[in-house]
Amino acid sequence: MLPATFKLCAGISYRHTRNMTGLRKNALAAIHHELNRMAGPGSGNWINHVRRRSSFLSSRIEEVEEYSQEEVAYVRQGESALQEAISILGEQDGWTIETIAANGDKVLSKVVAGIGKVFKLEVVVDQPLESLYGELVGNMEQMGDWNPNVKQVKILQKIGDDTMVTHEVSAETPGNVVGPRDFVSVRCAKRRGSTCFLAGKSTQHPGMPEQKGVVRAENGPTCIVLKPNAANPNQTKFTWLLSIDLKGWIPKTIINRVLSQTQVDFANHLRQRMASNVSLEMAPAC
Repeated sequence: MLPATFKLCAGISYRHTRNMTGLRKNALAAIHHELNRMAGPGSGNWINHVRRRSSFLSSRIEEVEEYSQEEVAYVRQGESALQEAISILGEQDGWTIETIAANGDKVLSKVVAGIGKVFKLEVVVDQPLESLYGELVGNMEQMGDWNPNVKQVKILQKIGDDTMVTHEVSAETPGNVVGPRDFVSVRCAKRRGSTCFLAGKSTQHPGMPEQKGVVRAENGPTCIVLKPNAANPNQTKFTWLLSIDLKGWIPKTIINRVLSQTQVDFANHLRQRMASNVSLEMAPAC
């Protein structure tokens, strides 16, 4: 159903079909039907919130005007990654606990057909959603300044307000158990109501061919979901779905340990970064 839905939705992004009212209505109906299906018994509240806003994934299609075929392809890839991630996160069964930190941070995993093993980080961050969204999306290229697991993030291309293509270079793990990897990803950032999404998956870009001496890994679907904590609006529920193929001959036990630890480390580094930002804002001006 998902591929068919996106083929239908993609059709109305082209200029010669944009005024075909019937096609547009069919696309919107297909999106709404798919979100209804994902919001069945046992789904999280945030899935229900998305379902109620039936224009969720069609909003980009409504806004597309004179994009090139390449740009439309990136938009479609980003929204496909978002819907795949939403579908996986909406499945409550089959998750296995990988690790639980002393502060309650939790990493779970499950095997998804056609994708493989995926990891899910669930934490609560003592920062309002707007601050986190600004750091993760607005200051994306500065991630290497505060996350030692990342050497560089560079935006290669932006398409509208929601879609971008990025190049990320990861640092080697301690002991160089896993060497440096790089990724070319399409990212889709969506804000709907009080929930924010940053989804992505691997893609190709003419401006960033494979680099000598660095293994080109693949990711996706990945997705960060930010939602205010109902019990405290100054806290944010942070969920991170991670799916990565590191390539190379690495035992699965090592991959599982590295990826789950990477998620826990990310949460800690993000908290430190946000605390540092607050300290700078509160510092008296000279």
